[in-house]
Amino acid sequence: MNAGYPVMLRLEGKRVVVIGGGNVAERKVTGLLDTGAEIVVVSPEATEEIQRLSRDGRITWKQKSLTDSDIADAFLIFAATNNREINQSIRNSVKAHQLVTIADDPDGSTFHVPAHVQRGHLSIAISTGGASPTLARQIREQLEQQFVDSYEAYLNFLSTKRKWILKEVANTSLKRKLLKSIVSTEFLTSDQREEDFMQLYESLRQETRE
Repeated sequence: MNAGYPVMLRLEGKRVVVIGGGNVAERKVTGLLDTGAEIVVVSPEATEEIQRLSRDGRITWKQKSLTDSDIADAFLIFAATNNREINQSIRNSVKAHQLVTIADDPDGSTFHVPAHVQRGHLSIAISTGGASPTLARQIREQLEQQFVDSYEAYLNFLSTKRKWILKEVANTSLKRKLLKSIVSTEFLTSDQREEDFMQLYESLRQETRE
């Protein structure tokens, strides 16, 4: 069996089509909301949440049965109906350059959406290659306990400071020490990261000069 290749896709401005309007389709849609993708749902019926998102202008809901033109310009396609024949017909209709995932046919899909933990800039994906979504969900729950909400602010701090260090610190040795030192439990749990960083900076700068 060929192993899957993990990637993080940038979907801003890309058309993503979800075929189906039930709970599975709703989960796919909600997972896409913050990606900047142009989300289109095609289904004669839809859940209350999908309808609300459509009314709010966050997605487009085409209240109709699928036609080939609905997926012609799609970058990603989610076949998420409860009808296996329809899902397979979608699989047979996609072009070679399009990526499709089929809710009831992992082996026939060209991509999978892994279980994942999101904490701001931190994104951890878990996949069992379709072998056991239940196990993937259990591992995700374990990681959610390990990587708590405070990681979001910590990652924002790391992002800001990395940019500052790369721009403002010319000394290669000092730069390397700073980048390594801020990735620590002390900074993760600190209530005064900015002050701690400046103290670290001054200390390492003096040390580097000696």
